[in-house]
Amino acid sequence: MSQMTTRSKQHELDAKAAAGETVVPGGTGGKSLETQKRLAEGRSKGGQHRKEQLGSEGYSEMGKLGGLSSSGADGAQVAEERGIEVDPSKFTNTNKETTE
Repeated sequence: MSQMTTRSKQHELDAKAAAGETVVPGGTGGKSLETQKRLAEGRSKGGQHRKEQLGSEGYSEMGKLGGLSSSGADGAQVAEERGIEVDPSKFTNTNKETTE
């Protein structure tokens, strides 16, 4: 891809982002192409860090609630209504650091 084509494409994506369109997966809310890239990267790193803290099992349990809460209702409430078992004890941070 030529440099001119690349710049043109970046300008086009930047304009779409400025108009409120998400042009980078995970970049929701960014008003420029660069901002959306940074948001997506930060969200990915944040998710990885949370997974490290909770462990795979806890992260998976938390995901159950997250998926249920995407409809606007509280995830725990939806799980209870649907009879889905969620173990909140698995949400406990495995990297317990004391701040004394």
